[in-house]
Amino acid sequence: MAPESRSAPVTGTIADAVQAQPAVDQLVAAFARMSGFFLTAGTAGTALKLITSLATEMVAPTSGAGISMLDGSGARMTAAATGEVVEEADSLQYQLGAGPCLTAWADRVVVRVDDFGTDQRWPEWSRRAARLGLASSLSAPLVAGTQALGAIKIYGARPGICGQREEHLLSMFSSQAAMLLAHMRAADDAERVSGLIAESLRGRDVINLAKGIIMARDRVDERGAFLILASTARNQNVPVRRVAERVAMSTVPRRR
Repeated sequence: MAPESRSAPVTGTIADAVQAQPAVDQLVAAFARMSGFFLTAGTAGTALKLITSLATEMVAPTSGAGISMLDGSGARMTAAATGEVVEEADSLQYQLGAGPCLTAWADRVVVRVDDFGTDQRWPEWSRRAARLGLASSLSAPLVAGTQALGAIKIYGARPGICGQREEHLLSMFSSQAAMLLAHMRAADDAERVSGLIAESLRGRDVINLAKGIIMARDRVDERGAFLILASTARNQNVPVRRVAERVAMSTVPRRR
């Protein structure tokens, strides 16, 4: 009788790979959606909403996700959140100047809190966050190049919603998210600079137009025309461009 054939036991390495495959698939799907955003004309606000939405999809069930960044005045704020409880928990960190998300941001490390009831790193924040119905969290920095743009975090309503798998997922995800946010910020800056340049060129054009009108009207050279504009602006305490606009408009026929 032939010996009974038995399947070889699954090794730890293969088992880990099988278990990790869904996580890899999640990351690939998330990266694909974020990469697609680069090719669209989406706004920074849309990008932030996309990132928080994808974060909650990767780690379920959660009470929500949010992104902390700096506002125009340099103050910390929640730039995007999937719900009010996220904004409230974040606000507590900003008020106290301490918490897992701020630590992840400042130290550029992933910070996991398994149970707000037992964790002693930020006792006041943990106690008050628990009153909001939260019990655990996972935070990761948003680092693009050498700049820490902020941090992303996920909150859970029960202890231990995140483990090493989720730490790895959020760490990888936050790196890609930071690239997207850096791209959006660069695009916004470029648009702002382009607007300033365009505004400057428009101002230069109207001044040149006004100088031409004055040269023809008063029979002076270009320097003399500009001196007339500058003198009028000084006497009226208004910008030269404002005077130039008035001169240009004076040549437009009025409707009767």
